[in-house]
Amino acid sequence: MIKEDIRYESGCVFEGITSISAVINSQHSDRTIIRVTVDAQRAEKLGKKLTWLRHRADELGFPLVYADAATLDAMTVGSSHGGLVAECTDRTIPKLCADDLPDNGFFAYIEGIEDPYNFGYALRSLYAAGVDGVILPERSWMSAAGVVCRSSAGASELMKLYTAPDGMCDTFHEKGYRVLCADTHNAVSVYDTDCKKPLLLVIGGEKRGITKQMLDSADAIVKIDYGREFKAALSAASASAVLAFEIMRQNR
Repeated sequence: MIKEDIRYESGCVFEGITSISAVINSQHSDRTIIRVTVDAQRAEKLGKKLTWLRHRADELGFPLVYADAATLDAMTVGSSHGGLVAECTDRTIPKLCADDLPDNGFFAYIEGIEDPYNFGYALRSLYAAGVDGVILPERSWMSAAGVVCRSSAGASELMKLYTAPDGMCDTFHEKGYRVLCADTHNAVSVYDTDCKKPLLLVIGGEKRGITKQMLDSADAIVKIDYGREFKAALSAASASAVLAFEIMRQNR
């Protein structure tokens, strides 16, 4: 098993000031910090970042401990922690219910993404485009929450996350939402589709795509037009960005 596979099992280790700040600043997560480990040799260079973290540690009641670089490297997936690593509690992700849906919302459901980096990249784009919440399938990459947070630039901790209820599309339809699925078979261009809110966007991974049950429940199946003949699918992260920002454009 490679180092990254092992680190996925330690999903509550958050690397770097961006991820740690997202945990601290989140208004939608009950995750808390147990401790932050600081690279003692980098402490002086961390400057204002460490000063801010000390204030928040005093305020929120978690300790800062100092260790050598080898200790931090052993705790993390990569080398981008910048001298700061937080060990955190799990996050409760509630099941979506109709009361969670605003009258004019934009939600996304992601299924079948093959690794936590692509999952995080997709969340980053969706958050930047103004999504109100993301619904996760039963098997999601939030078990590797630290990796997802790092690849999403903190977005995964800052956004509302839910697990999918039974009959999810029915829940959205009852609240007046349209459901758009991103696929290629029997699809129309997203640029020729009404993407006005309230809306649920469903995005599938490159290999497994979207389930037939979900496609059958969609109000429209949309595709992304290419600028040339190209047989390959975009990554789920790239498709999320294109689709989410088209929805944002149409709802300006």
